[in-house]
Amino acid sequence: MGGPHAHFTSGLALWTVMNQNSDSTGEQRLAPRPLERPAVDPGAAAVFGRPSGVAGAFSPSASARPALGEVAVAPPTPEALVSAFGRPAGETAVLQRPPGERNDAAGDEPLWSAESDPWRDPAAGAIIGPPALAKDEDEQDDAETKSGPLLSLSDVLFGRRVKPLALGILGLVAVLVGAAGGLVGWLVARGGDALTSDVTLAQAEASKERPAGSVADIATRVRPAVVSIEVKIAQGGGTGSGVMIDGSGYIVTNWHVVTLEGRADQSAKISAVFTDGTRTEAQLVGTDPKTDLAVIKVKVTNPTVLQFGDSDKLQVGDTVLAVGSPLGLTDTVTEGIVSALHRPVVAGGDNGESPITYDAIQTDAAVNQGNSGGPLVDSTGALVGINSAIRSSAGNTGSVGLGFAIPSNDAKRIAEAIIRDGVVKHADLGANVKSVSAETAEGAQVVNVTDGGAAAKAGLAEGDVIRKVGDRQVRNAAELTVAVRQHQPGQTVPVVLARQGRELTIQVTLQSD
Repeated sequence: MGGPHAHFTSGLALWTVMNQNSDSTGEQRLAPRPLERPAVDPGAAAVFGRPSGVAGAFSPSASARPALGEVAVAPPTPEALVSAFGRPAGETAVLQRPPGERNDAAGDEPLWSAESDPWRDPAAGAIIGPPALAKDEDEQDDAETKSGPLLSLSDVLFGRRVKPLALGILGLVAVLVGAAGGLVGWLVARGGDALTSDVTLAQAEASKERPAGSVADIATRVRPAVVSIEVKIAQGGGTGSGVMIDGSGYIVTNWHVVTLEGRADQSAKISAVFTDGTRTEAQLVGTDPKTDLAVIKVKVTNPTVLQFGDSDKLQVGDTVLAVGSPLGLTDTVTEGIVSALHRPVVAGGDNGESPITYDAIQTDAAVNQGNSGGPLVDSTGALVGINSAIRSSAGNTGSVGLGFAIPSNDAKRIAEAIIRDGVVKHADLGANVKSVSAETAEGAQVVNVTDGGAAAKAGLAEGDVIRKVGDRQVRNAAELTVAVRQHQPGQTVPVVLARQGRELTIQVTLQSD
């Protein structure tokens, strides 16, 4: 409802159109709906009616009640309300136009007649006022002007709604903005850490050359013929290496590998593992504890086999490769040279057993535990030795560049004897000796001779110092053993010895051990 003030009784004024009549000014009025009060049920009145003694519409709020012990405050007197909210003395201005007053200059129609004041008479009917004023022509033109449809991408590119020059300029601006943002980001990223930057490292285009005879070429041809040997017994087990020497499945290795240095028995399980991961069970063919060699056999089809080379043709300084499974690391290749030849090696001999003695090839190729039984090959890939032992410094059980291999000529002869007969027979002198070194004599001194042995039959006596057997110089007891074993049982060889300050040469027919 319009007007400067609106006054409602009981919080809400409800107007209802009952009939239409005209006032003295000819304006149509809405007569008030007659009040209709429904009958009140006595029971409902008792429950929901106004409490007795309450004159107002609502009960006084609890906040208005005086607390216990407080003094109740009386409501303000009418005089005080008039003084606070009444019209100042002498003031005649009112907040609305008097009824019946017209503003002809403005052309406004009165909202009420002099006979009736709807703003002060709640029972007066509602007046239907004049219609809303029409908008100005300018406002009508603005309202009638509607925005056109939005342009789509196809309209812009193909509908010729935008000039190509404008599109080009807009695209150029977008490119420049993107390039500037990327440049700023790149500069910020580079400046964040001075230790990092975008870099492209050079790479060789040509592939690595591996000519025939190179280490890589030799290793490629040798590795498939090398196996890792695993031995398991009830009390433990061990690992070593081996090399395939025959297409029938024969593998040569060390005696101390397949027997765990003499601890294995008939219940030991031997397995051979090839470089491609193939695992197969192996059978023990035979052993030679005196030279630390053994042969096992596996069931394979078309295996890679290494050919024996001539170990007598090796020279100090020749390049050699050791292949095997050091410390359980299968398929390992190391390179070195021949450091020395004809280096007697003595090992074992504990508990009354015959010591292991062989004429070794010394190499500085890295050889560690697990390389035992593996091949030592030359620059052509031929087998020139069987890796067997290392010498370490005090407190160090690893490689220090002193590895020893059984010469291939000895390994070939012994392996053939094992495969053919299952046992190996060595030439024997029939004498116990010890190493001596003096100004007048250096060699192997006879401690005693075996009755009926080759030495006794040839006339060797206690105290004789053996200095040479055949063509091999003897400087100690180990060299005497290897010099004798280079010959066959039954063969007669010259032995040079020193007896009581004189040098003698006697012929000795060697026997079998």
